[in-house]
Order: sequence, then C-alpha cells, then structure tokens
Amino acid sequence: MAAKLFIRLFPSSVWKNLKSITNITRSLSNDYVRVDEVGDKGILMLNRGNAMNATNLDMLETLSTNIKNWSNQKSLIIVKGVAGKAFSAGGDLRSLVESSSDVRRKIFRTEYEMNHVIANLETPYIAFIDGVTMGGGVGISIYADYCIATENTLFGMPESSVGLFPDCGSSYFFPRLNEKIGYYLGLTGFRLRGPDVLHAGIATHYCDSAKIPEMEKALLSLKDAKNIGSVIDDYCQTPQTEFILTKHLDQINKCFDASSVEEILDNLEKDNSEWAKQTINMLRKLCPTSLKIIFRNLELGKNLSLGECLQMEYRLALRLIAGKNFQEGVRALLITKDNNPNWDPSRIEDVTDEYLSSFYKPLPNNEELPIDVKLNEDFHNLTPNK
Repeated sequence: MAAKLFIRLFPSSVWKNLKSITNITRSLSNDYVRVDEVGDKGILMLNRGNAMNATNLDMLETLSTNIKNWSNQKSLIIVKGVAGKAFSAGGDLRSLVESSSDVRRKIFRTEYEMNHVIANLETPYIAFIDGVTMGGGVGISIYADYCIATENTLFGMPESSVGLFPDCGSSYFFPRLNEKIGYYLGLTGFRLRGPDVLHAGIATHYCDSAKIPEMEKALLSLKDAKNIGSVIDDYCQTPQTEFILTKHLDQINKCFDASSVEEILDNLEKDNSEWAKQTINMLRKLCPTSLKIIFRNLELGKNLSLGECLQMEYRLALRLIAGKNFQEGVRALLITKDNNPNWDPSRIEDVTDEYLSSFYKPLPNNEELPIDVKLNEDFHNLTPNK
C-alpha cells in the first residue's frame, strides 16, 4: 500500500499552540489513520480522504487497537476525519466483494467488537462528524458521549440499496429514536443534513464547522475531564431551523406503524399523498430481502441489548455478503454504475418468512461474535432534540 502524503492534524497556528500545551507523541498508526497523543488525551483521525475515509481492515484494526489501549488510560478520546468532505462514508464495499470469506469475517468481527467497546468506554469519547457520516462511520460515532454534527454533516444508512442492511448496531439505536423516525430512516436510507442530524437524535450537539478547531484546542487544554461538557456547550448551539421531517412526522408515524413491510406499503398507498407516492417509489427500488431483514431487525432490536443486536447483525452480515444480492448491488452501484440491480427475489411480496429465517440462525463451529451480549448499555445520545 503506497504511503499517502502527510496531512497535518491541525493548521500551523493551532499546532504551535498545542505544542505549547503539552508534548505530542505518535502512537500506533497506519497510512490511513493518524493517531496522536496530546498528554493524557488521544486523537484518532481518519486519513483516507481520497476515498471519503471509507474504512478497510487495516483502519478498523488501528482504530480498535488504540481505543482499547486508551480505555481507562486517557482523560478523553477525540475521533474525526481529515479535513474534507467526509467523516467516514462507511466500509469499502468494493474491497468486500473482492475479499475472501476469512477477510470478510475479520472485517465485521473487528468492526462490531469496536462498536461494542466504544459503547462501553468509561473514557469520554468525542466524535466530530463534520462531513459525510454513513454506514460504518455511524458505528464509529453514534456511541460517542459527545457526537457533534456541523452544517457539513450528511447522515445516512443506505445499505438496502446494495443488498445489505444498516448495521453497526442500527437494530439497537434506530428503534430507540422518537416514534417511527428510526424505521423510516432505516428502511428508506433517507439522508439527514446538518442540524437535522441533531433534531433526529443521532447527534448530541451541533456546532458551526469553523468553531471545531478552537473547540478541539480547548478540549486538549483541559486539566479536568469533568469540564468537557461545559467546553462543548460553549461552542455549540441549538439550531433555529425546523426539522426537515416535521411536516411528514404524522404520516411517518402512521404509515410506518405496521407489522410488516407490506403493511407499510399498504398504509402509504392509502395515504396517497405525493410524499407517500415518492416513498413507495423509493422503497420499490431497494433490495426486497434487505427491506424485510431491516424491518425484522428493528422489531427484534427493540427488546435486545446492543451486544445481542451486534451478534444478530454479525450473522446476517456474513451471510448476506456471500449472497448474490450484495454482489449485484455493488455491480449496479459501483462497477457498471447502471443503477439497475436485478434483485432476487425481485418483489417484496416474494420474500418468505422461511427464507428470511435462514439468515438469523446461529453460526456453526463457535463462530459467533465474541462479545458480552448481556451488557446493558444506556446511550444518552439517543434522545431526540437533546
């Protein structure tokens, strides 16, 4: 892997100020993850800007190793993306198609174990999601004590468009958003921008991107981690804009309050508004098997711990990645780019319960995700409009 040009963590003026605060040392890094220690504070910067900071196995291992090493050792951990368009656009889908089954298994195991570790960290964890935040990028950030969105944030979990499903614990956090917002976001892949990421309950705070460097400097200057919240509050604000989904919340809550994907479609047809017609058209283009799996995941996830959700998603991920729908989805989206995938089954109504259940069976030969599924996590940042 060719080494990438060195990109500085901070502008030169901020760098000089930071050097006056404390010594900066380099920890375990690779080309695509910049890792720095500023005294008793750790900084992880996703540094694959030419690929929207899409994560590969090396990046996931570097992130996971440092987060584990810093647990209970650092006074705070900051994670962010190199300056540009993305925090992280998620996993590198094309590399997944080209990887062996053993590599795929290692990728998902490393990623989901890391998600679980982040969710259970005692060390304050701060994520600056200043840019595109999708798929696996959500898993790196949503479990943060402080998940800070900006006007540049673009949130989405559009995996159903490539024959997969929103993962990284989405079966846990989507059902815990207000009413049926999580069902709508999970099934449609609808994108949220800027302050709407806060309004929906995905982010804990909203800040102008221009203030992020100064906020980071203030956090790295802290002598007492108890003051993290007050520092962040000093730089963040409550957006004055209305939530983009407000005008459709009643329809979302009514139409997506259903016992199946088919019933959701029936509800939308009865609504018969322009919004409902657009939503039907959107759903009909997505992978039918994915939609059925997403709905089942959200229904099951309401009553599961995060660990149990991640274990369930691990089974699903390994099986779906090896299937023809994922191969077809990646072909249509990334290879031929004709955006015309041939899903199998091709209709939502043809995806049977028996077929779905085959994806959820325990993995053989002690291959389950090795985490403590009984930990009872409580995420403060899953309360909308916080």
